[in-house]
Parts: sequence; C-alpha cells; structure tokens
Amino acid sequence: MELAAIVHTLKIWRHYLIGQRCEIYTDHKSLKYIFTQPDLNLRQRRWLELVKDYDIGINYHPGKANVVADALSKKQGTVNALIGSIHPRLQEEFTKLNMVLCGPITPDTLEISPTLMEEIKEAQKPDEGIKEIKELIPKGKAKSFRVDDQGTLWFEKRICVPDQKNLRPQILTEAHESAYSIHPGSTKMYQDLRETFWWPGMRRDIAYYVACCDICNKVKAEHQKPAGLLQPLPVPQWEVG
Repeated sequence: MELAAIVHTLKIWRHYLIGQRCEIYTDHKSLKYIFTQPDLNLRQRRWLELVKDYDIGINYHPGKANVVADALSKKQGTVNALIGSIHPRLQEEFTKLNMVLCGPITPDTLEISPTLMEEIKEAQKPDEGIKEIKELIPKGKAKSFRVDDQGTLWFEKRICVPDQKNLRPQILTEAHESAYSIHPGSTKMYQDLRETFWWPGMRRDIAYYVACCDICNKVKAEHQKPAGLLQPLPVPQWEVG
C-alpha cells in the first residue's frame, strides 16, 4: 500500500514533479530498496516503470521521528485552508467518497463520516428477504444471524446488505475501482469485503464483477501455461482381419 500511495501521489502531482529532483520519505523500510530488489511481482514491475519516469529518491524515516509532519497537519492555517476549499471542489470529492459533513463547520473542527452503513440500515427495512430472515431467528432456523437494538440484521459480525438502491454494486465498485483499492483480484477482494459485509452469493458476485472488469482484462497477465498449437486428430481406419 505504501508503494501504491507513492504512485498515486506521483500521478496527481506529475505536472510539478516531472523533470525535477524530489526526495520521498517513508516509514516503510523495504521501499528504500525497491529499485534494487531482484524479485518483483507484475504489479510492482508496472509501478516501477512509472516511478522511473521521475527523478526521485526514496529514503527511510522512522514513523516515531516524523514529528514535523504531525505538527504541520495540526496547524490552524492548514485547517482554515481546508475549510476554505470546501465548496465546490471538496464537496465534489466528498460525494465521490460517499461522505458528508456532519454538523456546523467551525475553524477548529471538521468532522467527516461515511453514510454507507446508515444507507444499508435504512434499506433493510423494506426488504422482503431481510424480513424473512428476521422471522426465522426466533424459531432457531437462522442461528448465525442476529438483530441489534436498532433492528439491523447482522450475519455474525457482518452487516447484511439487502438488494436495494444499488448498494451491492456500489460496494463492489468502491472496493475494486477506487484509487485506494487498485483493482484487487476476486480472492483478495472477497477477503476484504467479508470482514464487514454479507449477502447471499457474495463470492459469486465478486468473481463475476472482477471477471467483467475491462481494466483487469487488459492489464493483468495470464498465469496459465499456454495451450500450444492445435494438433489434428488421427483419421480412423478400418482394420481388415
């Protein structure tokens, strides 16, 4: 993820960094040797080709010693500058991230909270499938399910996502195509989503979504052994006894 953050930053600030010498400081020590590491996977090789377009140096800096960055992030001027850019560009970014501003904005506080969980809880109320599962819980036929104090249905520790308001496609899109997920495979994507969400056929939906991703089909290499050339079948012959 640290290398992905560097690649994402270089793409955003390309017009400032291209052709200029810049130094990158990270608390991830292995990134210091990324240019000399002999064994890289296909994704790291692709990112390294992009990174080599820049004149950069990657330096290791322990996280506990990074007090300067922490101090800068808490400066009053930084907060005021962020508040001043809320409309309209920051509001647009909040919309893309499915986030809203909560409460009045003051120069000292800026609270951001996601709305996805609240949308799921509201979408559970009219869903017939959720109602059927809730009716089975008192009968002991849905042992892994539970209902909390707010009436929200959970499968063990995972919230149940109903088939309402395009919530499932929204979750799949955010987990696969956002700038911070970087198109994971179906297995990795399933392992990440199953920590929080559940719905029937979730693994099948994830595998189908990844298989239909146009970017993954163009970029990701095939790991299967080539089938080789086609060979003609022998012509059957009659044996005369």
